[in-house]
Amino acid sequence: MALFTEEEKTLRRIEKRFAKGVVEYGLIEEGDKILIGLSGGKDSLALVELLARRSRILKPRFSVVAAHVVMRNISYQSDTDYLRSYAELQGVPFVLYETEFDASTDTRKSPCFLCSWNRRKALFTVAKEQGCNKIALGHHMDDILETLLMNITYQGAFGSMPPRLVMKKFDMTIIRPMCLVHESDLAELAAIRNYRKQVKNCPYESQSSRNAMKGILHRLEEMNPEARYSLWGSMSNVQEELLPRKNEGGTSR
Repeated sequence: MALFTEEEKTLRRIEKRFAKGVVEYGLIEEGDKILIGLSGGKDSLALVELLARRSRILKPRFSVVAAHVVMRNISYQSDTDYLRSYAELQGVPFVLYETEFDASTDTRKSPCFLCSWNRRKALFTVAKEQGCNKIALGHHMDDILETLLMNITYQGAFGSMPPRLVMKKFDMTIIRPMCLVHESDLAELAAIRNYRKQVKNCPYESQSSRNAMKGILHRLEEMNPEARYSLWGSMSNVQEELLPRKNEGGTSR
């Protein structure tokens, strides 16, 4: 019986969960050209490697290109030379796109939301320029579950970030191929690959509730080691007949 090193075990876990997510949610199809949003964090760096490797498998045939968006008015210092060389080392073409946004134009939305949305719009622009039909983002299982908890807590809505989202307005499909991959495994991969960290000095980072939700997810797993799988399963097991319903003309308060 073959014995695997800890490094090999980590890589096998990531590859297995990555492949399961791609197949289970039908994320990649024959002839796809996929733009990878390469922020420079461990998750997007791992996504470049995983998609580049999968693109060399015969079926389905697809191609990838990586794009890094620089927001000129945010003090996030990207090592673009490193990102370019990393992508090209994986055999993935690299595109650098610069833009900016004015947080004062919409005070109803947080600067974090506006920055994220403008980065997303920039990816749509690059994807169209590159002839891509899909955009791959580096969100992993933890990200999706934390978003679920945030939406329940702050928005009063049961929803998250789906593995596949068709954006009809932009004629583009968003995919999250690492939807079943655990963040802890990606952290181990980052150490194995010795990813270079980007200098992050976002002035709006403290306004995000994501770190708090990360802590809550960890607490839930302390209570029940299978909590993440229960939360994930709940998104496809909504028992509407057991949920409160408003009377016609009535209110919930």
